[in-house]
Amino acid sequence: MSSSAHVPSIRFKGFTDPWEQRKFADITFPAGKKNADNLPLVSYSITADKGFVPQDEQFENGGTMRDADKRMYYVVTSDSFAYNPARINVGSIGYYSGKNPVIVSSLYEIFRTTEDVNDRFLWHWFKSEHFPKLIERYQEGGVRLYFYYDKLLKGSIFLPSKEEQSKVSVLVDRLDDIITLHQRKLEKIKCIKKALLEKMFSGNGEEKPRIRFKGFVDPWEQRKVSEIATIVGGGTPDTNNPVYWGGDIDWYAPAEMDGLIYACNSQRKITKEGLKNSSATMLPPDRTILFTSRAGIGKSAILTKESCTNQGFQSLVLNDGFDTYFIYSMTSELKSKAESIASGSTFLEISGKMLGSIDIRVPKVDEQVRIGKLFCAMDSLITLHQRKLEKLKNIKKSLLEKMFVA
Repeated sequence: MSSSAHVPSIRFKGFTDPWEQRKFADITFPAGKKNADNLPLVSYSITADKGFVPQDEQFENGGTMRDADKRMYYVVTSDSFAYNPARINVGSIGYYSGKNPVIVSSLYEIFRTTEDVNDRFLWHWFKSEHFPKLIERYQEGGVRLYFYYDKLLKGSIFLPSKEEQSKVSVLVDRLDDIITLHQRKLEKIKCIKKALLEKMFSGNGEEKPRIRFKGFVDPWEQRKVSEIATIVGGGTPDTNNPVYWGGDIDWYAPAEMDGLIYACNSQRKITKEGLKNSSATMLPPDRTILFTSRAGIGKSAILTKESCTNQGFQSLVLNDGFDTYFIYSMTSELKSKAESIASGSTFLEISGKMLGSIDIRVPKVDEQVRIGKLFCAMDSLITLHQRKLEKLKNIKKSLLEKMFVA
């Protein structure tokens, strides 16, 4: 490959020089120093998502290092990289920029960089697709694979000038800050929703919730689930008969329920013949809440199109006088109660009869509607932030692919 090819797909204006291939043996050096004097430094671990984390936060009571003799552990000073060679394949690498030294297990590999490397640039490179490829090339072992520092030294990286490294790192750092901001907003909204769910629903035998909309004062009525809805199971056509599959009837399985609010389009579909020759039952849209009864009890979604399910569901077809989104918002409570009475040796399962016997408290329909609208709006806001966050992460992924040289 000619040197002219060693440039990224996109770069900042004014930079035209090819990037230089440098071996890690030339731009890094080992920085692990034993805590020979057994100094009472804070013990840290490294995780894939957070990097350096105090063990008091990572493990209950500080983990095994709290009371251990720490003379064999490594001291990590500011501007150092560290990773566990047995966990590097899942991204457990960290960069320490704190002022005070800390210690990590002697299992960790610790290194620093030479002056011609911008540490933030290298950090983002470690988090790009290029580092896993390097690990895959040089890792060693049998049942468990390892990537020791001597293996890293065999690898190389393409580096631009220090000035261009800085430009790239500042851009990605800013994008990381925006991602973190959106993550915090998302978590805050989820926490608010969780608190409202706890306080706006009547629980623990209470006749009224702790907070409610102005004008509503009546106690909530205790009702069995079977009084609120018709409970409908599902079925599976013969999987060896192609006549039953590939039609236009949505047919849901529990595995596709994760993260759904609305069930709009199933992964697999059956034919009218398949429906006719199985115990699957067509469920009406808008009034049906899919509710898994096995393989993870209580995964739920509001059905938006006439569909059916396999036998892993006991779905709720709501009676008149009950608001769909209100009952859907109660499914976390219903899940908890269902799990407490479920039975089974291989896996827990709840029957339609058992689900129907569960008691829950509900208000009159006008209060249900107000509460349902509130949580519908909150879920829409959460979904919006999740999409923004995913979009930002995809932008970052694309930048890391195009702003580094392979």
